[in-house]
Amino acid sequence: MRNLVEQFDTLRIPQAENGDTEVQQRMDDIAYTLCVATGTRDVDAALIAARHQLPGARPRDDSLIRS
Repeated sequence: MRNLVEQFDTLRIPQAENGDTEVQQRMDDIAYTLCVATGTRDVDAALIAARHQLPGARPRDDSLIRS
């Protein structure tokens, strides 16, 4: 799970988002996998859920919520 989150975050860098179709396809694939693994339908919700499942996540830590 950690690997998927790290890959998505790396690809999400603005330069990568404007990259070629291979980068976008990989982001879509990772987003889909994260959504399936976390039982969510939105990649942002999936990332939050995935991060909370990682070792060391604190149950009341809201620092992962993006505004």
